[in-house]
This record gives sequence, C-alpha cells and structure tokens, in this order.
Amino acid sequence: MGARTEHEVPPAASRTTTERVSDRELVFTRTINGPARLVFKAWTTPELFQRWWVPKSLGMTIVFYKADIRTGGSYRIEIRHPDFDHPMPFFGRYVEVTPHSRLVWTNEESPDGAVSAVTFEEKSGKTLVVLRDTYPSKEALDAAMASGSAYGVGDEQFDQLEDVLRALPPSTKS
Repeated sequence: MGARTEHEVPPAASRTTTERVSDRELVFTRTINGPARLVFKAWTTPELFQRWWVPKSLGMTIVFYKADIRTGGSYRIEIRHPDFDHPMPFFGRYVEVTPHSRLVWTNEESPDGAVSAVTFEEKSGKTLVVLRDTYPSKEALDAAMASGSAYGVGDEQFDQLEDVLRALPPSTKS
C-alpha cells in the first residue's frame, strides 16, 4: 500500500464507500439493514438522529438539536467536543424533503459549506443510502478534505445507525 496524501479520500475499510466524483463532490454509499421508511425515520426523528449521528469514538456529543424537517424548514445542531470550550454549531435549511426517499439540506455554518443530498433506495428489506456533498468550489472541498471535515458519514456512524434500527420496538418495524 502506498502513502496517502492529505487530499485523498481514505480507502473504504469495509461497508461504506467514499469517492470524490468531481472537483466539488464527494459521494458516500452504504447498504443499511432495514427498510427505507425506518432509515428515513432515523434521519428525520431528532431522538433517533442524536443516537447515531456523531461517532462515539470521537468523544463528542450532541448537546442541542432542533429541526423543522420539511422543505423550507431549518435545523441547528450543536456538538460538544471535550477539547473545546464551546459547542460547534451546524445549521442550515432543508431544500427538499421527500419522505422515505430523499433529503437535501444546506450546511450554512461556513461560506464554503456543502449542500448535502441523501437518497434512500430499498431493495429486499435493505436500504441503499447514497449521500452526496457538493461544495461551492474545488478549493472548498480541498480545504474540507485537508481538515478532515469532508469525510462525512463513515462506517462507525452507519454501524450506530444500524444499532438504532435494531433497537426500535417491534411495533415500529412492521
């Protein structure tokens, strides 16, 4: 294996793939064990979202989350890291909300924030999740990759999502 430069996407270790498909776009793909309606629910129900979104290994926690998940609605998430004095805010608006199949939102905490779009495609009780982050410029994506913030949802987060889905009461699964 060769050395990786700071601008390359790390190799996919297993179930989640990450690919830079253009100068401005990263795509993350993973098949989740669970139907699209439940995967969508885990992305759009604040109580569920907070249980899986932040990788536990990073020691960070969501200390505030408010979302009006509808086209034109907004969201605000604040994440606390033990090494920082103040929570890190993430906020934006929902551009598109199509139940069980697609979410599009802006990331407005920086002028170089991406527009994120996630699709949910069910196949035989599993859901193909494709997350696309589109940055305003090549330089914005390069900077996000250099800082590590462009790597988006990875195996750990998706594993946590599957844990949340498994823990749902049987009545919500049928």
